[in-house]
Amino acid sequence: MSEVTTPQVRPTRPYFSSGPCAKPPGWDASKIAVESLGRSHRAKIGKTRLQYCIDLMREMLQLPDTHRIGIVPGSDTGAFEMAMWTMLGARPVTTLAWESFGEGWVTDAAKQLKLDPTVIRADYGQLPDLTKVDWSNDVLFTWNGTTSGVRVPNGDWIAADREGLSFADATSAVFAYDLPWDKIDVATFSWQKVLGGEGGHGVLILGPRAVERLENYTPAWPLPKVFRLVSKGALAEGVFKGETINTPSMLAVEDAIFALEWAKSLGGLDGLKARSDANAAALDEIIAERDWLSHLAADPASRSKTSVCLSVAGADEGFIKKFAGLLEKEGAAYDIAGYRDAPPGLRIWCGATVDTADIEALGPWLDWAYASLSA
Repeated sequence: MSEVTTPQVRPTRPYFSSGPCAKPPGWDASKIAVESLGRSHRAKIGKTRLQYCIDLMREMLQLPDTHRIGIVPGSDTGAFEMAMWTMLGARPVTTLAWESFGEGWVTDAAKQLKLDPTVIRADYGQLPDLTKVDWSNDVLFTWNGTTSGVRVPNGDWIAADREGLSFADATSAVFAYDLPWDKIDVATFSWQKVLGGEGGHGVLILGPRAVERLENYTPAWPLPKVFRLVSKGALAEGVFKGETINTPSMLAVEDAIFALEWAKSLGGLDGLKARSDANAAALDEIIAERDWLSHLAADPASRSKTSVCLSVAGADEGFIKKFAGLLEKEGAAYDIAGYRDAPPGLRIWCGATVDTADIEALGPWLDWAYASLSA
């Protein structure tokens, strides 16, 4: 048996997890502002920093003034659940599912809220037929399927004259693509994806049609306190001015501010997109040079540029576990096994906080792990 040669160059930052993701380059805990820590989030300094974080998100996302931004509990999941529980039920519901988180929204709409939704599904690696969507319904979907590596290519399929609301779980899409905000009524995300921020907090973005729904519709079910966005029939505007529903982690907020200021130093959204595009292109080149490695998402038009999911020829769950374990032991790549509910494979984060040089350095290590296990 011939000895497999170990590569000499490791990725400088081998953080390829798809959430929480790599911290921004140059990040260090000592660089985080701490003046707001230990203070009330209701104090002037807390409110000011929360509002500053919201303002930076608006600027980096190029979000129009028509849309409100709120920081809410429970990460992206909490934000999307908040939107579902407060706004669904006024119209019929359509749910799209092509990966595990989309399936989660199907379960909640059907089994928790008992709305009998129309479900349009596709297998992992595929996108459902978007022409089948009835926009007289409220429509729930993931913009970028983190666990499948499949995304909607654009917003052209969303009707401009829709009667229902569009609910986009955009957690692996914001800060990586141009999003058509005129087509999105509700969007959610968390800082822990493209910004490389900390978990625990979600971000809820509401367009004017979503606000209208909130102010003119009362759900049939009771709402827990952390979901309540309306007070005396009007939108609780304070939520979208930094007055969070419950106590936030100001350390997580300051960490998000660091990431947003880093993004601004790159040129904002364009700079973030350029980094993610370069990373995805570098990984594409690695894949093209290896006949044992392929994209799970077959169609390049709907292929994620952030959470890139890969198939390994002949690999089962055990093989992938050993593959990822070898690379972690060597300090060459952390957390690149595919999601537990997805087909066995690899998942490599290519968002803006990853350096392209580290993606390029990863290629020989993938060869090493594959050859080691095949031998």
